[in-house]
Amino acid sequence: MQYEGRLDSRRESGASMAKKWYVVQAYSGYEGKVKSALEERVRQHGMEEFFGEILIPKENVQDTTKTGTKRVSSRTFYPGYVFVNMDLNERTWHLVKDTPKVSGFVGGRHPSPVPESEINAIFQQVAEGAAKPKPRVVFDTGDHVRVTDGAFANFTGTVQEVNPAKQKVTVLVSIFGRATPVELEYGQVEKTQ
Repeated sequence: MQYEGRLDSRRESGASMAKKWYVVQAYSGYEGKVKSALEERVRQHGMEEFFGEILIPKENVQDTTKTGTKRVSSRTFYPGYVFVNMDLNERTWHLVKDTPKVSGFVGGRHPSPVPESEINAIFQQVAEGAAKPKPRVVFDTGDHVRVTDGAFANFTGTVQEVNPAKQKVTVLVSIFGRATPVELEYGQVEKTQ
């Protein structure tokens, strides 16, 4: 079985080639298990020289709970995808493809490597997401929201001002027929449509 129509002899002999980044499709929610299984399979088959880093791009997101507690969690940028730095040949292609919870490479039988500029952008995005947690929900001026917690629970209004640094919004709610600005935390409001 041929991988790319024709494989050059350097790849089959195991001679060193420059590793490139490829995108592997994994079952959504199983990216971490795919990474662990792939690392284990690489060790078991003694193919460490063909593989570099295996990356699941993630960022930290911050939620505010109903009690006002701030909680930081991790979210993947590309659910269902794992980035693998590897020397692609027939043996490595099959090793990745036959890993449990992997559906294949993006590009099928003839995957194209991800351009270095895109990989650099992803690494930059990961670094920024790890350094400063982003809010899970982003509000914009003019959004229609419903207050879910606090003294103004079940009131609806329009976002007048957004303060992402403090994760607060100023919402105009109608109290006794007058539009009144109320400052609320992100966790106390939800978008309506």
